[in-house]
Formats: sequence, C-alpha cells, structure tokens
Amino acid sequence: MTTPSRIALALAGVGKIARDQHIPSCAEGADFDITVAISRNGRIDGADNFTSYDEFLEKRRDIRAISLCTPPDVRFEMAKKAIASGFDVLMEKPPAATIGEAEALRELAEKAGVVLFATWHSRFANGVEPARQWLDGKTIRKVEITWKEDVRRWHPGQAWIWEAGGFGVFDPGINALSILTAIIPGQTIVEKASLAFPENRQQPIAASLKMKSAEGAPINAEFDWRQEGPQTWDIVVETNSGLLRLAKGGAELYIDGELQVEGPDREYARIYSRFAELIRSRRSDADFQPLRLVADAFLTGERHTVEAFIE
Repeated sequence: MTTPSRIALALAGVGKIARDQHIPSCAEGADFDITVAISRNGRIDGADNFTSYDEFLEKRRDIRAISLCTPPDVRFEMAKKAIASGFDVLMEKPPAATIGEAEALRELAEKAGVVLFATWHSRFANGVEPARQWLDGKTIRKVEITWKEDVRRWHPGQAWIWEAGGFGVFDPGINALSILTAIIPGQTIVEKASLAFPENRQQPIAASLKMKSAEGAPINAEFDWRQEGPQTWDIVVETNSGLLRLAKGGAELYIDGELQVEGPDREYARIYSRFAELIRSRRSDADFQPLRLVADAFLTGERHTVEAFIE
C-alpha cells in the first residue's frame, strides 16, 4: 500500500529497461510505489496489471503519475492520452520519435497543467554534474566523443531499433549527446555527419558527427555498434585549464588524468528523485536538444551502405 509520503505510479512497458532499472529504482527509492503495470507481454508482481492502455486509463483514474518505458514510436499517443487524463508523465529516452512530437507534448502538458519529464538517464551519471561545474567559466577548445558498444550484447532481439523511428546507433549515441548538452553551455550545432547503414536495415549501425559549440569549439563524435571486447563510452574536453574526461558513460570523471569522481550506478534512482521533486513543485523538465542533434545528423548526413547485420 502506498503511504501518504509516496506517490502511486503506473509503469507502461514492462521490458528489459523497466526490469533492469525502473522497477528496482522505485522499489529501493523513497518516492514511488509501482501500483499499476501496463504491458502486452510483461507483468509486475504485486501491481494491478493491464494489457490494454485504454482500459487502464478508464479504470484507474486514482493514479496520477505514469512512467512510459515503451519504444518511442508509440510513446506520443500514450503520452498524449495520459496528459489529457491529467497524469504527470515521465518519458524514457528518447522522449519521442520526432521533434514535432516532443514539442507538441510539451505544449499539451503546459496547457493541461501537468508535469512532463523528458528523462536523459546519462545526465544523472556520477560525473556529469561535477563535470558541468568544473567546466563553468572555462574556455572549451575541443571535444571528442567516442561511444562504441556491441549491439548484440546490449540490445539482443530488439528488432524495433532497426526500423524507421528506431534510432539505430543513436539509441545509445543520444546518451552521449545528452551529456554533451548538459555540460557544454549554449546550443550545439551539427555541421555534417556520415551514417553507415547495413544493407538489410533501416537505421544506422555507426555514425560520425562533426559539430561545434555555440562559441565555435570543434566537437567530434564517433558512434559504433560493432565494438567487440571492452566497451567505450568516453567524452574528452580540452580546455584552457586542463583536460576533462568522462569515462564509462559519465560514471567516472578525470581531470588531467586524475580520478575525481566514481561510484555505483545511481542514474535511475536520481531520475525518480527528480520526478518526485518536479511533481511536488509542479514544474516540468523537457529539454529536447539531444533529440534535435540526432535529427540534424540525419538532415546533414551522408548515407553509406555497409555489410548486412545479422544478429
């Protein structure tokens, strides 16, 4: 039973990310109880489980907050209905399939007076906020992003990521872009991109982006889903006062080679703490710059066909 200090939450989409992150984070945290689950295939023990989203909206009007963990191609309609029903809404990344959808949801939430939280989980990694603080006031000379992982290891059997609207390598790559836009002030500009599409897929397996900061500092990013062996999630920022490196997806922060910050993964625990804070203060947090950078990469990108990807 939810206590007065805790918030009853519905969770839509009981897949891998929900089981790995959302469910344990809520169970271990101080703010939310998952009292309802909506999924065609998954269930949560102890929750009121629905297979129909519309049935849930009709029967559980007592729930006022929902976490959407579905693939982005169906999230717009689900979020739109939730907002119309008066729910405060948390959206797993990427928050929508297009910029138009994302901005429409932001406007709808504002008009309805509900909270909209577009999460970027990598922004909540241990080293990201300390990195932003260290960079504040410094001159940024260059940024290099290397984000390479094995798609077979991290996204097994997830065919939707290869379809139109599935993002391909930008599904993990947008995590790097979310960190970049959190620690570098102003708007980041995509100048050109090179996108590698397997001959049997609709989304890229690798991408190279040439960007620049609002102040003109060059920013280069390499994304690849074909990495074997050790996985690489690094962001290196050269400044007038030293070299900053975020490693392991932002979990570790180094300044001039010296480890400054490390610790256990608390990204999703911090996401839910932030959602509770937003609900209680009745404020939204809906930044779509990482999504815009992905869209700009497709707009400016040269398409290259590479060998077929067979899982």
